Amino acid sequence: MLSGEIRVLLPAVLAPSAGGTSELRVPAGDGLTVGTLLDGLGDRFPVLGRRIRDETGMVRKFVNIYVNGEDIRTLDRLHSPVAPGSEVLVLQSIAGG
Repeated sequence: MLSGEIRVLLPAVLAPSAGGTSELRVPAGDGLTVGTLLDGLGDRFPVLGRRIRDETGMVRKFVNIYVNGEDIRTLDRLHSPVAPGSEVLVLQSIAGG
């Protein structure tokens, strides 16, 4: 991975919404946050964007996002910074019984 990129990892259940891939590389930029990263992914892959965020733009309850292993809920949520070279993991909870 280039240091000027962000690596976004998706579970298999979300890969079809991202053109069939579970790993995306996004150019890093100054002031990039989880929110702006998700905005860009939603523009590029609208179905993926709707699966990650609700109508208000908030991350859906059953979706967990980690930046370099840190849950964004313990950081600054959508305002959490994403530095060049970071890895963002998007996980969708699976309900079962």
